[in-house]
Amino acid sequence: MSAITEQLLDQMLVPLRGLVTRDHVTLTQGESLSSIFAVSDIAQASIATAGAAVSALRREKSSIAPIVTVDRNLANSWFFRSIRPIGWSMPEVWEGVTGDYQTSDGWIRLHTNKPNHLAAALRILEAPEDREIVRRRVEAWNSTELETAIVEAGGAAAAMHSREEWLTHPQGGAVRAEPLVDFEASGATNRTPTQIGTAESPLAGIRVLDLTRVLAGPVGTRLLAGWGADVLRIDPPGFWEPSAEPEVTLGKHVARLDLRTKEGKDILLGLLAEADVFVHGFRRGALDDLGLGKHVRESIRPGLVDVSLTAYGWTGPWTARRGFDSLVQMSNGIAHLGQKKARSGKPLPLPVQALDHATGYLMASAAITGLILRQTQGIGSSWHASLARTGELMIDAGISEEFGKQPAFIAAEEDAPIEQTPWGDAKRIPPHIRVEGAPLRFRTSARPLGTDPATWS
Repeated sequence: MSAITEQLLDQMLVPLRGLVTRDHVTLTQGESLSSIFAVSDIAQASIATAGAAVSALRREKSSIAPIVTVDRNLANSWFFRSIRPIGWSMPEVWEGVTGDYQTSDGWIRLHTNKPNHLAAALRILEAPEDREIVRRRVEAWNSTELETAIVEAGGAAAAMHSREEWLTHPQGGAVRAEPLVDFEASGATNRTPTQIGTAESPLAGIRVLDLTRVLAGPVGTRLLAGWGADVLRIDPPGFWEPSAEPEVTLGKHVARLDLRTKEGKDILLGLLAEADVFVHGFRRGALDDLGLGKHVRESIRPGLVDVSLTAYGWTGPWTARRGFDSLVQMSNGIAHLGQKKARSGKPLPLPVQALDHATGYLMASAAITGLILRQTQGIGSSWHASLARTGELMIDAGISEEFGKQPAFIAAEEDAPIEQTPWGDAKRIPPHIRVEGAPLRFRTSARPLGTDPATWS
């Protein structure tokens, strides 16, 4: 394993309470994605962290910790996309007028994939959904003033900051002071801890209630599903993620509930009472507003492993701000550093949504570690991760002057089984991680959101 990957892996294991080590982790050599940042290293290390947690879980059950191997080239490819459509194409990732725009004093990124975010941006700019008109309107704005106006209108945007500007920003300082993954023990479980899983399916019998959206949370819960967990994802009526559904619904059941209604909330509370792990990506305070705050969750399900995600951290003035991987890269200096090192005329982001993916695997490792704590100590636990804090880890790994050559993403093997999806037949590339005796196996194919009933299978 490279020195950078080793350093990253060591830092990722720190929040896991000393229960997880890298003693049984092997990382293969391979190519690196073209970036001044250690994207391939953080990909391999974050995936390995989740694997190490599974190895530790198996050790608690059988006193034998299986070997974990993470393939670097496959890690690169899974950080991009695992599905390979046959005769059809994945929808475009960026919709509406999403993109980077020059302002009167710099750059701003508008994120308009969601209809309400698009409407907010167009309302502030007094523009139709026309990229050229939006470009001209944005040019007249100061980047920070436009960011503030769009966010206050319910939209999502991020002005580009230099690294120096972010470190002196109140939110940048708050994120720097946070641990990579925050941990808090909660009350004891009121049930006798059940034996978790089997040798071949280490998370069999575990129920994971998933209330996350693009992309970090769904990546983490997909991995849990691959190791046997029963993952039930809940979305609101009318919500879709066309560019992500074929990728991240693999192995899950997907249902809809309207949590603004008493009926929807009551059904969710019933599901939560039977859950082992609750993964959510609501903005700070949103669950409290729905009457589903932390104390409610812990009283309904003592011993719950509660894993939450925010974009910009859980302290500081931006704790409730809407955010996505591409926006965080603009805020924290990644896009500016890329532009500067490449001598580019525009912001240069990472080659893949690495903050999302890496944070997703950290969330999966936190969930598994929480199950170990419940099994060994009879306690519940709360965990918190953020895209911005993962970004700090990546930046701290160091900046390279060399971009290198972008490697080709791996194709599916010729003899790979056909996955029949509602969008068309597809194949998956080989798993990026191998836990000895416990291969990743997904019990269901990918499916559109809302396909299944809101019940445990």
